[in-house]
Amino acid sequence: MSRLTEALLRALGLLLLLGALGFAATKAPDRPLESLIQRWAPPPSEFIDLNGQLLHLRDQGPSGDKLPIVLIHGTSASLHTWEGWVKELSKTRRVISFDLPGFGLSGPAVAADYSADNYVKTVRALLDHLQLERIVLGGNSLGGEIAWMVAAAEPQRVAGLILVDAGGYAFTPESVPVGFLLARLPGVGVLSEYLLPRSLVERSVQSVYGDPAKVSPALVERYYELTLRAGNRTALRQRMAQMVLGDQAERIKTLRQPTLILWGAKDRLIPPDNGQAFARDIAGSQLTVFPDLGHVPHEEDPLTTLAPVQAFLTTLKP
Repeated sequence: MSRLTEALLRALGLLLLLGALGFAATKAPDRPLESLIQRWAPPPSEFIDLNGQLLHLRDQGPSGDKLPIVLIHGTSASLHTWEGWVKELSKTRRVISFDLPGFGLSGPAVAADYSADNYVKTVRALLDHLQLERIVLGGNSLGGEIAWMVAAAEPQRVAGLILVDAGGYAFTPESVPVGFLLARLPGVGVLSEYLLPRSLVERSVQSVYGDPAKVSPALVERYYELTLRAGNRTALRQRMAQMVLGDQAERIKTLRQPTLILWGAKDRLIPPDNGQAFARDIAGSQLTVFPDLGHVPHEEDPLTTLAPVQAFLTTLKP
């Protein structure tokens, strides 16, 4: 029996247990966007219409920066995951972060298309909307995959890449967040659109941290409330159904941008050997591994992970 099959069976068992404990105790209806804005989208947050797609965006730091930094979060995360980095970087650099369609506060994707290719189109449209000719592009997990795909499609536009535990290769996870597993189960995934115990969110976030003790109640609350944004749970189920691992991995070898690769050695979702594969396939790239961090090292320890980023940025020219 594969690890993934075992994990799916555990997730199914958990859902059955929740059912036994009572539907009412875990019932969690969708929340309208308006009810979440005050807490999770205060200034400098803004919402833009991007070719019919609502997008939650933050554009911070000096507007005259000739080489802005654009950061893309991973699955079930939001722009908030970059707050530690943005707080420091925006003192001297223009930093743009946003919620991908289907996550955070941006809402479901137009036509329910959650393919990596469609996310790339969304990012390129955002860069056009903001009139950004040259950027540094960074991303974590799914966001990392989108980042290198944009760089491959528009090499003249991306002056540098920052890949944080990025997707791109086929891999076998050691551990998968429970929320992802439930979203992948046929039939059961639909129930996850109506049930959402905080304990499930807590376990999911803990599973991507190197040190689960760092997962605070406030952090769980953020992930919990943003998951409840109307349409997000359906979007996650659709994204999982559309996800294909490693189908475009050969394109990674075409990348020529200066690239910084960051990886948590305790990443149990995307194995650290994927970081080594990126370093092998991207000529001239740099790999930094953090021995005590997990799948979201930038969120788990912003200051430690930012140090190599700041050094990397000094080597790039507009």
